[in-house]
Amino acid sequence: MNPSCKLNLLFQDRVGVVADISSRLADRAMNIVSMEVERKNELADIYLEVDPGSCAISSQDILETLSGLDGLQSIRAIQTLPNENRQNTFHTVLDNISDGIVSIDEHGRITTINQLARTILNCGDKDLIGQRFDAAVGTETALLQCLDGKPYTRLRRSVSTDKGKFEFFTSARPIVDSSGRIIGAVEIMKDLKAIKAMVEEVVQPEKISFDAFVGNTVSVKQVIAFARKIASTDSIVSIRGESGTGKELFARAIHTESMRSGPFIPVNCAAIPDTLLESELFGYESGAFTGAEKNGRTGLFEQASGGTLFLDEIGELPPGPQAKILRAIQEKQIRRIGGTNQIDVDARIITATNRNLEQLVEKGAFRQDLYYRINVLPIHLPPLKNRPDDIPILAEHFLFQINCKLGGALQRLSEDAIQKLVHHHWPGNVRELKNVIERAAILCDQSVIGTESILFGFELAVHPAATVDGMASSVGSGHLSRQLADLERRIIKNALASAKSIRQAAIRLGISHTALRNKIRKHGL
Repeated sequence: MNPSCKLNLLFQDRVGVVADISSRLADRAMNIVSMEVERKNELADIYLEVDPGSCAISSQDILETLSGLDGLQSIRAIQTLPNENRQNTFHTVLDNISDGIVSIDEHGRITTINQLARTILNCGDKDLIGQRFDAAVGTETALLQCLDGKPYTRLRRSVSTDKGKFEFFTSARPIVDSSGRIIGAVEIMKDLKAIKAMVEEVVQPEKISFDAFVGNTVSVKQVIAFARKIASTDSIVSIRGESGTGKELFARAIHTESMRSGPFIPVNCAAIPDTLLESELFGYESGAFTGAEKNGRTGLFEQASGGTLFLDEIGELPPGPQAKILRAIQEKQIRRIGGTNQIDVDARIITATNRNLEQLVEKGAFRQDLYYRINVLPIHLPPLKNRPDDIPILAEHFLFQINCKLGGALQRLSEDAIQKLVHHHWPGNVRELKNVIERAAILCDQSVIGTESILFGFELAVHPAATVDGMASSVGSGHLSRQLADLERRIIKNALASAKSIRQAAIRLGISHTALRNKIRKHGL
């Protein structure tokens, strides 16, 4: 049998072009397998697949047969028709979707089924197109009920196949035409294992990378470039910077880009009482002291093995733990309290402090040998007051995040508000800026945030009622009931933004959970 011939013909558009092509080919006993016509301005672009059948006709013969048609501008042989390209693209996309997809026509015959659906339904590589769905898959299905207008959502099912047992959630909807008549149905199957993996990924702590740091200042770019360069090493990093500059976030970014398989363990050395610090860091054996757990306890050095141990506020360490930390860093071994065995640890150490370690060393408050041991790769994070050009960028970044969290319309900062932010001295650095922007987004119900909503800590301290006054002053004139309703809406919005749940917000407001939900519906929050 001769292979089919695929052609592209370009005609001056006229009535009867398709009829003339069909007539010419019929005269030579050739069949048209497929034809597509695309009209462009005054031209007709025709794609044609011709089957010469049993006749000994070559592609050149077919070209010559059609070349004399009236209005023909060009004719050429092609490899693939446009519809073939569309079909191939369609099937490739379907087979690479992470959900199983199958569709049927109004008679229950399969019109589409992707590779994952075949796997879930244990259909293999059989040609299923055109077959009745229930007969082809051999399992009970509710998909055919959609043809009677009965959709379903998240129906849990399980199927035993030669590749094991598949558990999945399935949803289906009817397919309707422009007149509302049901002409088929489509089913989407989500593998339960994939859903569980996605949930685990979401609930895990977010991995912070250097892409999370916003700023165009040269000093910030230089610090990030240096940190990227050293991230993959095992050397100790010492992060220095004022409070609120993001030292822990920076440490997490270094850990993320180090590609170490172990966890990131943060320790605030200033928050742990001196009496508990050693047991927290190094752990203890059973019976090491009164109140010790029966089976002992693993210390943070051991827990961070294979990962990163972040010693925040290391300048606050008392002399005793300083000596033990120095030994652990040098020998990569620790000994639990009450124990006799040395335990190997492989934790990358990152330290951070907002204090001047050099002055502490001079005063004898910090060991000189530990200072030199941790000061291998120092990183100095610049304070926000030295990055004025980054303040508008950071402010807009935080505002976008908070607007998305609150679920309201996107806001923007007025030019006066930006100038007020730029001229502040920012003792709390980036952390303070984020708090100020969050407060402004909650207090302001307008699309543009003005200076009256930009409230710094000292303004709140001098005017304790500034928050409420700011809200009330922006309500404007009108009936008292309307002003009170506006004020109530803002208070509820503030409570929801600062609480982890509606129930927690209701407790803070001193009302029942049901009452708060009613108010949320009332105010459209």
